[in-house]
Amino acid sequence: MELLWFIIVGLIAGWLAGALVGGGGFGVIGDIIIGIVGAFIGGYLFRYFGLSAGGGLLGSIVVATVGAVVLVLLLRLVRRA
Repeated sequence: MELLWFIIVGLIAGWLAGALVGGGGFGVIGDIIIGIVGAFIGGYLFRYFGLSAGGGLLGSIVVATVGAVVLVLLLRLVRRA
């Protein structure tokens, strides 16, 4: 059951990152991958800066979305180079 929630949070975070950064979506699989990788990046960034998004589903979505936005921006920088 945890794997299903992980995938759902990844999908929501990837979709939100695409909507926030602009430029269209990444498709369902792309959103899931962006969201899951973004969750790891967001978790690292939040720990590094000593921040907390609270617990639960909403906190997980916030952390994953922040990480996914950072990942999308980094991917765009690499694509332009």
